[in-house]
Amino acid sequence: MSEYESTSENETDEVTVVDVTDTPHREAMVSDVSPTLGASLEALLMVSDQAMTAVELATLLEVPTEDVESTLLELAKDYVAAGRGFELRIVDGGWRFFSAQQCADVVARFATDGRSAKLTQAALETLAVVAYKQPVSRARIGAIRGVNVDGVMRTLMTRGLVTEIETDPATGAVLYGTTGFFLERMGLSSLAELPPIEDHLPDLAVLDELVEPGI
Repeated sequence: MSEYESTSENETDEVTVVDVTDTPHREAMVSDVSPTLGASLEALLMVSDQAMTAVELATLLEVPTEDVESTLLELAKDYVAAGRGFELRIVDGGWRFFSAQQCADVVARFATDGRSAKLTQAALETLAVVAYKQPVSRARIGAIRGVNVDGVMRTLMTRGLVTEIETDPATGAVLYGTTGFFLERMGLSSLAELPPIEDHLPDLAVLDELVEPGI
């Protein structure tokens, strides 16, 4: 597309051709195009460092929550249908991007090649106790594991996997539980999706009996 301007120089008419497809004009044209609701949601979720609820997204975009929810569901279906390497899922009440299930092996190789910090065996065991026994006190965690867990608990809290959730009214002890970030890292929507532990720890009931009730 071209736009013509007529100029006069030395009493001779000349025609100057202005190409509106050059970079400055193209950038001006693109900047005038408003993003779709789907594109806006994708952009917000891409830059957010945590899951966002439909209400939060609707508030930011100043659109009805129902429109946001329906668009998010449609986007999630489209990604799966297109076989993309990422998925849009609800975690702990909020929406967030995750790597696709079919890419699990690829992601696992990346996670275990030494470039990502991994939890120690002691930290993993302590995290498992918190996940399955929460709300639970630090003393009870230590009694179940049979070792002092102060250092490990600090590590888990620093990484945002464990947090203080309440205080035991009877003993005054601080009770700990897992966080929304823990659910995100595990790819779970809620704690109800944790795999059953009975098959792996058949002596858990016996272990509870060995722990003093007051702990």
